Amino acid sequence: MPKTTVNGINMYYEVHGEGEPLVLIMGSFGSLEAWSLQIHAFQKHYKVIVFDNRGIGRTDKSPEPYSIATMADDTVGLIDHLGIDKAHVLGMSLGGPVAHDIAINYPQRVKKLVLVCSIVGADRTHLHPDIIKALGVEEGRQEVDLRSIDFNKVMMATVYLAFNDKSLRDSLSIQAESWFKQFDIEGFVRQWEAVASYSALDRLHKIEAQTLVITGTEDRIVNPHSSEVIAGLIRNSRLVKVKGGSHAFFMEMPNRFNNEILSFLKDC
Repeated sequence: MPKTTVNGINMYYEVHGEGEPLVLIMGSFGSLEAWSLQIHAFQKHYKVIVFDNRGIGRTDKSPEPYSIATMADDTVGLIDHLGIDKAHVLGMSLGGPVAHDIAINYPQRVKKLVLVCSIVGADRTHLHPDIIKALGVEEGRQEVDLRSIDFNKVMMATVYLAFNDKSLRDSLSIQAESWFKQFDIEGFVRQWEAVASYSALDRLHKIEAQTLVITGTEDRIVNPHSSEVIAGLIRNSRLVKVKGGSHAFFMEMPNRFNNEILSFLKDC
């Protein structure tokens, strides 16, 4: 299994295809296997780099608190290891802040930037009310102790909310029950604590890379308004809202998703 030591952790990664490098950064809960439909399509045109984020899958679950900046440094450390000077960078959900933090702090390393259903920071208005309810946040409370929540309940609710296709949602819910038993709750908590302490609203204007901001209009995890805010703050950006798209529309509508990404990357 390909692993390398970057930024103090052992990171699991895979490389597929040849051509310009394209780095895919997954969100919370997701290991690199979640990109299977994208790897199949993108590796025909690009060298696709996928990996398990810190705290997830086969990458180390380090004990110290996480930050978005640390996870961005993890990603840059991986492309350094692979001898890549500059790459297209795509971040999904939690991976969105990681991706735009790379674009802000390492502008010379990013060719084009893609932000998918991206979280912009800790502002709760950027999360859908349904996921706030699933987290057990009472009205009027400003904070929630993530270690006190019913982890399995939240994970199942997240799967339910992420997919709009009932047959796919039901199928994945069955698989998810066994997968969650192997999931490390501390990895989840530390990732979300990283989001809770993060905001880039005052820095997104620094992004120089040509950027595609894409979301589904029926995203029940991250409010689609978040993508509107992001696109409004990045000067060289284009916003695409996929009608009927869920938070996981990259899996539910892979042809539409993949075509939008490939068209943007190939557009001179």
